[in-house]
Amino acid sequence: MLTQPTFDKLNHLKLYGMANAFRTQLEISDAQQLSFEERFALLFDEQFTWRENRALEHRLRNAKLKQKATMEDINFQHPRGLDRKLLRSLASSEWIREKQNVLLLGPTGIGKSWIGCALAQKACRDGFTALHKKSSELSSSIARAMSLSFLPTALANSVSVAETAPRPRSACKQSHMIFRSKL
Repeated sequence: MLTQPTFDKLNHLKLYGMANAFRTQLEISDAQQLSFEERFALLFDEQFTWRENRALEHRLRNAKLKQKATMEDINFQHPRGLDRKLLRSLASSEWIREKQNVLLLGPTGIGKSWIGCALAQKACRDGFTALHKKSSELSSSIARAMSLSFLPTALANSVSVAETAPRPRSACKQSHMIFRSKL
């Protein structure tokens, strides 16, 4: 059997995961003992996994998270008063499906940004989009989008992690305008 035309066609169709799995099946003699359906299922599973992983990489890259944080790495032993049950609930991403908001409050250095990045990373793993920006940049983006009537585009991400910092009075006025207009 001529396999090179098959590889060429799989790559032309951008079925790279399937092409790699087919190559692996040809190299392993045990694969020949599987039925057609089993071999096809393995090819399909590999393509599906490859595509899902690529989409996750894309979501994480576009999220521009400032810290490599995961929900699984949260240290509950640190004395900062984290509610383990609440964080487990947030890790389910149900709050995103229900279009709810999460606001992390606390003193400087307690880990708010890290937990925000962990929630955003988990959201990306669950198939949602996320974006990490300074709050002033986020409010500017929203204000600009509102002036151009493109608000849904500005808020297209499922999760936005906004870093707060002391802001000038003009940025506070922008934020007030944004929240007032949503009421």
